[in-house]
Amino acid sequence: MIQLNPYLSIADTDIEMNAIRSQGAGGQNVNKVATAIHLRFDINASSLPEVYKERLLLLRDQRISADGIVVIKAQRFRTQEKNREDAIKRLQTLIMRVVVSRKARKPSKPTKSSNEKRLKRKTQRAQTKSQRGKVDY
Repeated sequence: MIQLNPYLSIADTDIEMNAIRSQGAGGQNVNKVATAIHLRFDINASSLPEVYKERLLLLRDQRISADGIVVIKAQRFRTQEKNREDAIKRLQTLIMRVVVSRKARKPSKPTKSSNEKRLKRKTQRAQTKSQRGKVDY
C-alpha cells in the first residue's frame, strides 16, 4: 500500500513492476543483473477516485499512454531497491500533481495610484525619446 496523503492511497495490486536490464555503460554487471525497474500503473483499473482518474488522463505527460497507462522506467541507481523506490516516488509525484487542486485566480484591477505612476513614467520616457531627435539650428 502506497500512502499519498492521509485520505488517499494506492493498492499494491494496482502497480505492476518488472526488473529489467539497465541501458548504458555499467561494466561487467550491466549484462547480468536486472537493476532497472519498469513500472506500469493502469489509471482506469486503479482504486483512485474518479475525479483524480479524469485529471490524470487529461494531463499532458509523455509517461501516460493513450490507453491510460502510466509507464515509468527507473534506472538512475545501481541497485534494484533504490530504483524501485525512485519509480514509486515518481508515480507519487505524478499523482499528487492532480490531487492538489490550484486556487482559482481572481483577476485584479491595478490601483489608481499605480495607473497614474505608469502614465507619468510613460510621458517622461516619451519626452526623453523626443529629445533624441535631430537638432535644428
